[in-house]
Amino acid sequence: MKPLRSMAAFAAALLLGLGAPLPAACAQGEAKGIAGTTTARPTENDPVVAKREHDLAKQLRCLVCQNETIADSRADLAVDLRRQVREQIAAGRSDTEIINFMTDRYGDFVLYKPPLQATTIVLWFGPFLLLAAGAWVAWRVVRARRNAPAPAPLTDEQRARAAAMLDTQSNPSGANK
Repeated sequence: MKPLRSMAAFAAALLLGLGAPLPAACAQGEAKGIAGTTTARPTENDPVVAKREHDLAKQLRCLVCQNETIADSRADLAVDLRRQVREQIAAGRSDTEIINFMTDRYGDFVLYKPPLQATTIVLWFGPFLLLAAGAWVAWRVVRARRNAPAPAPLTDEQRARAAAMLDTQSNPSGANK
């Protein structure tokens, strides 16, 4: 371990001696791994942070589109929510803290897969209940039609009356053909 530190110190001295500019993060004391400094803050160009942001955005529902995640939506609100996620990642919050922040602010509906709770039971089982109710109604209608008695045939008097009504409607002036 000592040879690595001495090599790092030698390389830093060599860079300083040659007048090579240090990266801005090193100059500000934010480089990761330098003794006595803080860790680097995530940036938009960091692929690990970008993947984490995308993974979080896939877990959150767009409140405008409602059947898209904020990662897939182009709505203005989805853009704002992605920005909030990015800012919270930059602030050093964990995924759980970010999800809790979003659910505290927008409720469980913001989660693309809401937890199974008493308040979300309709979201989980509502479609199945509606499907079962529709199947039951369809079964009852079909069964009622099968068991319905056949209509009684018309009597001669009813046929004559129907023919007279049809004749009156087709010839309103009362003139016969």
